[in-house]
Amino acid sequence: MNNTIKFFVDTQNSGKRLDVFLTENIERYTRSYLKKLIERKQVKLNKNFLISPSTKIKFKDQITVQIIQNNEQNIIPKKIKLDIVFEDKDILVLNKPKGMVVHPGAGNKKNTLVNALLFKYKENLSDVNGVLRPGIVHRIDKETSGLLVVAKNNFAHSNLGSQFSKHTIKRKYLCLSWGVVRPLNGKINTLIARDKKNRQLMTVSDFNGKKAITNYKTIKVFNIKDIPKISLIECDLETGRTHQIRVHLKYKGTSLLGDKQYGKKNIKFKKINSDFFDKLNKLSGQALHAKTLKFVHPSTKKWVSFNSDLPGSFKKILKLLENLSS
Repeated sequence: MNNTIKFFVDTQNSGKRLDVFLTENIERYTRSYLKKLIERKQVKLNKNFLISPSTKIKFKDQITVQIIQNNEQNIIPKKIKLDIVFEDKDILVLNKPKGMVVHPGAGNKKNTLVNALLFKYKENLSDVNGVLRPGIVHRIDKETSGLLVVAKNNFAHSNLGSQFSKHTIKRKYLCLSWGVVRPLNGKINTLIARDKKNRQLMTVSDFNGKKAITNYKTIKVFNIKDIPKISLIECDLETGRTHQIRVHLKYKGTSLLGDKQYGKKNIKFKKINSDFFDKLNKLSGQALHAKTLKFVHPSTKKWVSFNSDLPGSFKKILKLLENLSS
């Protein structure tokens, strides 16, 4: 589907950033999506495609926006059970299981959350993020479980996207990490960028990247015989960067249990509790769960709050640690 939208800048909008102007005048799309259109050269300012989201517009400027959605990559709907926590005409909140990818990509095209959403809701999802990501406002990693909000229409998507951009949505995660993070409670405020050596990973950078802020609180430190020290940590995200919690914990010198990307590979123990070792091997992915999600409902304008239970493998290992420490 191709759609062209044209604007002429009046005196009231002269001097505004290009992305701000477009966000104010094309309500069905989020600011982040419109920024991508500018970067993909789908936005022309007068006769110039070589512009940036921060470009200042002037009186009588002509802006041409080309919405190009590639329909060649058809997503096949698939019947996959969804754990829906809440649903109304605008949104649905669901509990994503560990191991499920949110949207199709290289090597994952049939068993994603999007495949499941299309089977159940067909075309009753927002299309702001294109045909490959219907309804998807935000993501969590494949091996991370927990709460996600999905937009069922473009009005809800735009509203939620704005809340994410302003960092007003509240998200709390629970995780189990090796060792003890010092100080026990604090705020990690860094830039996060793509790792130059491994493009599949992210890393803390001193000079470039996106601002990332994680507030963390150590709930309990487990100091048990024949088990390395383990901390139960609550992370409250102010931003939502790719792999943010995992990257920030690595920056603090530790990693999550079961994290094969950011943790130590092939950990060897001189002596280890057999029950713990068995449950650790069955963890299959990092011990990280998006437990709490709070935001302003797009239509009612009231705060809504959702909580979810820990997944089985996480819960079993945490219960063992609690029993052995009591």
